[in-house]
Amino acid sequence: MKHLILLVLAIVFSVGAFCQSPNSKQIENPEPPREKGQKSVLQLAVDPISTVRIGFIGLGGRGRDAVRRYTFMEGVEIKALCDLKQEAVKNAQNLLTNKKITPAAEYIGHDAWKEVCERDDIDLIYICTDWLSHTPIAVYAMKHGKHVAIEVPAATTVAECWDLVNTAEKTQRHCMMLENTCYDFFELSTLNMAQQGLFGELVHGEGAYIHDLRQGLLSKNVVTNGYNSNWRMEYNAIHDGNPYPTHGLGPICQVMNIHRGDKMNYLVSVSSNQFGLTALAKEKYGEDSPQATREYKLGDMNTTIIKTEKGRTIMIQHDVTSPRPYSRLHTISGTKGFFQKYPSELIALEPNAHNFMKKEQIDSLMVQYQHPFIKEIGEYAKKVGGHGGMDFIMDYRLIYCLRNGLPLDQDVYDAAEWSCLVELTEQSVSNGGMPVKIPDFTRGDWNKLGGLKFAE
Repeated sequence: MKHLILLVLAIVFSVGAFCQSPNSKQIENPEPPREKGQKSVLQLAVDPISTVRIGFIGLGGRGRDAVRRYTFMEGVEIKALCDLKQEAVKNAQNLLTNKKITPAAEYIGHDAWKEVCERDDIDLIYICTDWLSHTPIAVYAMKHGKHVAIEVPAATTVAECWDLVNTAEKTQRHCMMLENTCYDFFELSTLNMAQQGLFGELVHGEGAYIHDLRQGLLSKNVVTNGYNSNWRMEYNAIHDGNPYPTHGLGPICQVMNIHRGDKMNYLVSVSSNQFGLTALAKEKYGEDSPQATREYKLGDMNTTIIKTEKGRTIMIQHDVTSPRPYSRLHTISGTKGFFQKYPSELIALEPNAHNFMKKEQIDSLMVQYQHPFIKEIGEYAKKVGGHGGMDFIMDYRLIYCLRNGLPLDQDVYDAAEWSCLVELTEQSVSNGGMPVKIPDFTRGDWNKLGGLKFAE
């Protein structure tokens, strides 16, 4: 018995040491050297563009709403609308004609996006297509001299992340992932609080994408020009890990100054089994239906833990197949306080951090630390709409920076760092939760900037 106890203790100690040490065996992800003629795009600023000429590629729900928002934007021209479907282009075009805006050129078909990127009267390509086409379109556009804005995630593999970084560095073009949650009102104001030291030294953060999408995922596939309308379901059916990490991760990385004084070193990731889709499919279509009998690889709940260079931890979760309320968590714990966004916006501060502050106290803090973006454009953004206004603030800042020749709020390194979790979490899950190295896409420049600073 004594020997058995000693053996168990030895195993526990070994497992604990393995999980805690970044020097333990881990899956490596090489960082290729920067090629000759390629240079960093940290704080990239280009010549001001007085009127930003835009080509929209992908006009489904997200793309169409982006076009709608840009009809409220000053200093832009919508030059081209592109989609696989004639109907989608027509619906977007109607948004322009209804506001007496000059109609945009129309492009329809599988490779029509290339023609848009090749035009010489476009400054910005705005990409709202399926996940797998984000990087190919962005790379092609940058190679043709265009700045790019890409819906999330910007890439689905580490190789694609490097393609984005390398192309942006070679062409010196902006490549921004459209992470709208960074512009939510609570996220912006608590970012301001953290930057002013209200929560002390930051220790731990939590983010998530928890959103019951079962009905949509089990909807009927429609194929147009070789394109499967339910591409998200098809992707999730053959992949595990976290395929959609950026909504939860982006704002946490900004608060923690990732690649602006800290960097993510490695992660471990585990997934539950898949239960939710099969259970609903049996109820909706029957026990023997194709929907109920097919394999769905993506686990219902994925949990990922990240360790940073400065010793902080980040937890990121993904669940789109459970019957539960929407949440991005958005939690930060520091040496002087704590905040969370979901399920309620709450703050706790020393010396009474055992209890959350009263609502009127939190409201007062939100006014006191209201972010400059909210002061400048917040009320108008609410009127325009788009997830409560955060989408418009994101668009406004993108265009403002381009028109004034300023560095963008999010750069290509953000896009790569936040998107690389798509593949890295799957690597970890497939290897029993083994630690996986997170590449430094800045190639050693992660500590050159003294914190996140937005251009004014």
